[in-house]
Amino acid sequence: MPAAAGRPITVDCFGLTDKGHVRESNQDNFLIVAIRRAVDVRHSSLSAEALANKFGAADAHLFVVADGVGGGPEGDHASESVVAALLAYVAGAAGCYQKLTTSGEHELFERLEQTVREVHQKLISHPGSRRSQAPATTLTMVLLAWPRAYFIHVGDSRAYVRRRGRLQRLTRDQTVGEYMVSLGAWTEEQAAGSRPAATLSSAVGGPDLSPAVGLVDLEPGDSILLCTDGLTRHLEDDRIAAVLDQPDGAESVTRQLVDEALTAGGRDNVAVIVVRAVAA
Repeated sequence: MPAAAGRPITVDCFGLTDKGHVRESNQDNFLIVAIRRAVDVRHSSLSAEALANKFGAADAHLFVVADGVGGGPEGDHASESVVAALLAYVAGAAGCYQKLTTSGEHELFERLEQTVREVHQKLISHPGSRRSQAPATTLTMVLLAWPRAYFIHVGDSRAYVRRRGRLQRLTRDQTVGEYMVSLGAWTEEQAAGSRPAATLSSAVGGPDLSPAVGLVDLEPGDSILLCTDGLTRHLEDDRIAAVLDQPDGAESVTRQLVDEALTAGGRDNVAVIVVRAVAA
């Protein structure tokens, strides 16, 4: 994958999930997909620059975490459904990432959001489910087409970027507590001590769906973290940042984050994806 400055970039990534010490089943799902272009130019009289402009990056990557809501098989069905739908979307649109430009961002966001909304409609129409009890799930997704990372987010799973000592959260938890704090009705301390604060205000398959979309430009050396709340309920951002700062590869860092969440109690399922943009 070429970098903006011409230096090649290697994407080192790894994902892991664990049911934890309390839950009987694991409703967290994750997905890592490498998308490779369908056109392979072997020889041409065109310059390398012309070919790069025509076909774009050599590959892109899709990263997804989803946390089923409800503690039963319905939650597992919901998280599996949204992950499978996003995989189908990317498989059907393979190659479109090569043409991603500023002018194409709006169309990309619309397509991603539409995919999520289609899954939402299927879940709320699930046989035997009332709207308030339909299978539901969180969703956090990053589509990496270097150097841009496009993301879509529903619920309280999170995406972070670690860059030069700073941990930036790309997503805002879609919960009652976060909403009340944003209004100024609650303080952070009040939200932390309120049981209803953790209730999702938006979920795929839930009563309300409000996907948030955005993008961030990445740099060589950046790390991306996607995770469910099974990690963030046990590890503060400072500790997450410290683990991400370790020089180890994505697999080692991912395993350490999951292990620390389990050691801290493992009260929930946990899913973690770590992505490193390594300059060759």
